[in-house]
Amino acid sequence: MKGNKVIVACLVIMVIFIVGVVLRLAKPVLFPFFLAVFLSFILSPILDFLTRKKIPRAVSILFIVILAFFIIYLLGILFYSSGKSFASEFPEYGKKISSIITSVQEKIKLALPEWEPEDWVGQLDINRIGGLFLSSLGPFFTFMSNLFLVFIFLIFILAGRGNIKVKVKNSFNSGRASQIIDVIEKIDNQIQKYLAIKTAVSFSTGVFATVVLLIFGVDFAIVFGFFTFILNYIPNIGSIIATALPVAIAVFQFETLWPAFWIFIILGSIQMTLGNFIEPRVMGQSLGLSTLVVLFFLFFWGWLWGIPGMILSVPTAAIIKIVCSNIPSLNFMGELMSKG
Repeated sequence: MKGNKVIVACLVIMVIFIVGVVLRLAKPVLFPFFLAVFLSFILSPILDFLTRKKIPRAVSILFIVILAFFIIYLLGILFYSSGKSFASEFPEYGKKISSIITSVQEKIKLALPEWEPEDWVGQLDINRIGGLFLSSLGPFFTFMSNLFLVFIFLIFILAGRGNIKVKVKNSFNSGRASQIIDVIEKIDNQIQKYLAIKTAVSFSTGVFATVVLLIFGVDFAIVFGFFTFILNYIPNIGSIIATALPVAIAVFQFETLWPAFWIFIILGSIQMTLGNFIEPRVMGQSLGLSTLVVLFFLFFWGWLWGIPGMILSVPTAAIIKIVCSNIPSLNFMGELMSKG
């Protein structure tokens, strides 16, 4: 028995390794497919609504795909143009940051004459950060060039929606087929609910953050609003980063702490209200993920696919948890992935 357990453990490790290698090598195809799957869950309720209104299915799918394409394309172009502006103007912030670090070093030197400070400014080379950000925009938005492939997948996924029920009925007896269909529908509804609510809350948080930053006159408000929208898919960690970035820029932009303080209070209140009160009440506590699971998926998918993988990591973990929670033999996995 012990020998069998060792063999099984080795096989599991080998399978995980092989799957990881395949996912890493097949990123150009699998990332658009994964993105299309997530979009299909978000857009399926709209398709069902249009179908109930007696609009032909083909027309409904075409309308949804065109609308989604233009929204994603326009958001991508808007963020990319704002990001280029951010990268080009960042050297000015680099000068301010360098002067602040130099001033702090001088004050420490006066208090501790024997202390020999390191050349932090020279080592940090802050002005390179803008260039690194600009160069990262290309890899981050390579999916823009793959939008055509994403929406090809999306068309076929939406068109094939519902066919699995027919295949199940043809493959099993009526009692067994009914049970399987019930489980599939339950999983489908829960995934739709999770992604729809998460996207709505993330988008609302990003819009509110953008409005607040525009009111205060913070530079690159659209960039930080977009970051807030994306990072809100990552529980806890994402909201902290999304709040810290504009607050840091506000400190250097206004050269006083008061605007940054109020921005921190308002953005933090928005994140707390939407993320910790409204979202759990609407979504339900049962869909909460363990922080350890979130971190594992974040780093694992970040290693596999970089920034795009990190964005999809938590929704992927949530979908796996939903599936495990609805299959009796995998309930223990869903419980292990749960918060608390």
